[in-house]
Amino acid sequence: MRQFSEGFATHIASGATTLCWCWRITRADGVVLGFTDHDLALAFEGEVFAPAHGLDGSETVERTGAQVQTSEVMGVLHAESITENDIVLGRYDGARVESWRVNWRQVDERALIGVDTIGEIVREDGVFRAELRSGQHALNRRKGRLYHHLCDARLGDGRCGIDLSAPAWTAEASVVAVTDPFTAEVAGLEEFDDGWFALGHVRWAGGRRDGIEDGVLRHAGATLGFSRPVGEWLVPGDGLEVFAGCDKQFATCRTKFGNGVNFQGFPHIPGNDFILRYPTDSDRLDGGVLVR
Repeated sequence: MRQFSEGFATHIASGATTLCWCWRITRADGVVLGFTDHDLALAFEGEVFAPAHGLDGSETVERTGAQVQTSEVMGVLHAESITENDIVLGRYDGARVESWRVNWRQVDERALIGVDTIGEIVREDGVFRAELRSGQHALNRRKGRLYHHLCDARLGDGRCGIDLSAPAWTAEASVVAVTDPFTAEVAGLEEFDDGWFALGHVRWAGGRRDGIEDGVLRHAGATLGFSRPVGEWLVPGDGLEVFAGCDKQFATCRTKFGNGVNFQGFPHIPGNDFILRYPTDSDRLDGGVLVR
């Protein structure tokens, strides 16, 4: 059973409550926003919760066990702090949302009802509806490692060990032209071989996608092909930082990055067809290492 402070519990038991909802949203980029369905701004814990006219929270059904609980918050895009562009660009994807029940006459009487993560966001005629996923959603994420041929480290992370800030692995570029929603021509990659940045990523440094990272699927000369539509948000002159890509193969780790000692896959683990194979004249059966 949820326990409230004595003052808040007394206020609820009085039968004549002055309660409202407050939401504190913390985006992945560190931006923190506060909103309330009350008609005046409220402040507590160092945050000002601005009135969000038309903002409304749905009913939430509490369940036992490890089931993911979902609810919704719906409202009109009326404030400059929450813009449709930011929602479309994904700046609120995965954001942390704290839901508070507050006595607006005495904000010290309040309770944190839930901490959720923003999931799917739907926009219709200027109204947005954001799905709030409970903490149990994190249980759906894969934990631990899988034994397979490919490396399961992210290029540049602690297990990989490659310093992506080194000149060999990154380049500063700028948009020259937008070919289609998934493709752009850029300047600044002339010194790199075709495919060097394929399966890598970019971090935008200006324009409407400033600070957002996007995956790169193709790199051919001055052409970059992205994993999701970006063309609508780009204009010539937008800056970007491009990072080298890795296809997770041992040969790539060894030859392209000289980092075979840190390879986090199992390149010589038997495949699914191992039991069906038989020795051939081309097999090396001298007991030597299979991967150098």
